Amino acid sequence: MQHKQIHSESLEVFTIGNVKEGSKWFWTHCLALYVISCSACVLLHFEYKNITKMRLAHITGSPVNPSHFTVLVRSIPCSQNHSYSKSVEDFFSTYYPASYVSHQMVYRAGRVDKLMKDAEKMYRMLKTIESTTKKSYMPCCLCGKSTHSFEALNNDAESVEIKTSSDELQPSQREKKDVEKIYRKLKTIETQNKMSSTPGCLCGGIMHYFKMLKKEAESVECKTSSDRSQPSQTGKERPAAFVFFRTRYAAIVAAQVLQSSNPMLWVTQLAPEPNDVYWSNLSIPYKQVWLRKIATLLGAFVFMFVFLAPVTFVQGLTQLDQLRQTFPFLKGILKQKFMNQLVTGYLPSVILMLFMYAVPPTMMLFSTIEGNVSHSERKKSAGIKVLYFTIWNVFFVNVLSGSIIRQLSVFSSFRDIPTQLAKAVPTQATFFTTYVLTSGWASLSCEVIQLFPLLCNGFRRFILRRQEEPCSNHALTFPHHTEIPRLLLFGLLGFTCSIMAPLILPFLLVYFFLAFLVYRNQILNVYVPKYESGGQFWPVVHNTTIFSLVLTQVIALGVFGIKRSPVASGFTIPLIFLTLLFNEYCRQRFSPVFKRSPAQVLIEMDKQDENWGRAEEIYKLLRTAYCQFPLLSLDLSTSQELSMAGNSGQNKDEGSSKDQESHNPDLNEIKLSS
Repeated sequence: MQHKQIHSESLEVFTIGNVKEGSKWFWTHCLALYVISCSACVLLHFEYKNITKMRLAHITGSPVNPSHFTVLVRSIPCSQNHSYSKSVEDFFSTYYPASYVSHQMVYRAGRVDKLMKDAEKMYRMLKTIESTTKKSYMPCCLCGKSTHSFEALNNDAESVEIKTSSDELQPSQREKKDVEKIYRKLKTIETQNKMSSTPGCLCGGIMHYFKMLKKEAESVECKTSSDRSQPSQTGKERPAAFVFFRTRYAAIVAAQVLQSSNPMLWVTQLAPEPNDVYWSNLSIPYKQVWLRKIATLLGAFVFMFVFLAPVTFVQGLTQLDQLRQTFPFLKGILKQKFMNQLVTGYLPSVILMLFMYAVPPTMMLFSTIEGNVSHSERKKSAGIKVLYFTIWNVFFVNVLSGSIIRQLSVFSSFRDIPTQLAKAVPTQATFFTTYVLTSGWASLSCEVIQLFPLLCNGFRRFILRRQEEPCSNHALTFPHHTEIPRLLLFGLLGFTCSIMAPLILPFLLVYFFLAFLVYRNQILNVYVPKYESGGQFWPVVHNTTIFSLVLTQVIALGVFGIKRSPVASGFTIPLIFLTLLFNEYCRQRFSPVFKRSPAQVLIEMDKQDENWGRAEEIYKLLRTAYCQFPLLSLDLSTSQELSMAGNSGQNKDEGSSKDQESHNPDLNEIKLSS
């Protein structure tokens, strides 16, 4: 049964635009606006307070964090007499003699780093072959005994690790030749032992290639500490360093104090966590950073306005009359009820969602070029850009639909903004509801099944025929720069449509309920946290929510003005000022904790370390915390455990092999040369 005045294909009759001018029922909308605003502010206050406590508890209760004792120094002045390392040592020994411990220079990543990555890739491939050929025994070419060709590769792979770790921070020509030699050796072994078909035993017994590599690795590992103490080449050093201090308080003072009369020299900041460091951007000269930020900001604005073209096309699909005039040949197709609903309702949101998939990678590229020195800062910067981009293109551009010139001319007068938004928002209720269904509910389904990693894994295994497991660096991490902007956008739609088009609220309620379950499962069971940001995203969430509230109140003020309700308009104006006043209170009360660490907490933590005698343990941790060229120690140790477990049933053959190795110390060289 269909109502005579309410058409089933339109939701605009359920919006505030359908209320008559001068109606006395606008006081209910004003009261609802007060209830929504006050509830949101109370919840924001309690949440801000709880997250602030959690941040302080994270600082005090977490294990010893090397970043609390470390300061990142950039724009180190160049000297012809000595290297950057000597300049850092002289500067901090002179001005911080009581608290300075040591420092770690940043080096230019070159061919050695690339060879190390290639060697790591070869090692992972060989480790996978070992796991698949544990029970594959072949007769020796001379004695007929069984041979396990790939077990010797563990020793050689660790030799790759250690020979590349020798002087890993001060690469020289000798090291480059060693790495190239080992890399070629790995290449040869990998091609010769593709399916465990190469016999290598000369005297009988099983050859354990992986075990041999481990022994060679240990021998070269011992050279690392002695080589690191040697003076490095100035040409390899970059004007950046990690400086270690004895206490947390000394580090934070050094990070916040201006070190030189020239603000562009000896620039200091608290160092990010070791796993959070984005090493490639540390080599960027500090004097280029501000230029890069301006360039990326301009690039983001250009990309934002270029994106108006597809958004305008998408929004044109929702205007049925305009679509018929532009494309006369579609008149017959659009007369069908199903096609009409598909083209004007579902298709625009799907097309917009597909275009939006290109936004996060582009903004991440801009944030990388910007020069951020940590992964968390890079994700936060990209998330803010995606948030601004999404709010502008999904909300404002779709609300103020029309030509690009009209969209830019809408804001020619600030006094007309409430009126224009008040006229446009209620008419877009159908589009926003469909967008919540397509982009919201569908995104949760994709989040659960992890569609993109699933396709990449299938392509790698079945197309490229690579069976090795990806290294730990490729573990999934939570995509803050894509998910948080989406959540905040739906929050914005919920606030702005709460009194304008309330039928969208049930769909948003279902979305947030499902999002809570999905993201909770993903964070606990799927994503691997590599670093802790300490709640740095929460101020962005708080500020965006306040912006959504103020925008809702401004739109409501415009609606009440258009509908000639002076009482409701008069009560809405003070609500806007009260919301801004609440935001200023939160900014003064909670925001400083997210920008600076309290000295009281840091000094108490330093006293506890001193009382418990953990100073030496902390100093040892600082010496090895920030390593620019990560090695294969974790993978090697893991493979060692797997190799021991896999060879538990082969003790008999291993025993004979070990006996022959003990009687013939030159056997390792014979095996590798073969």
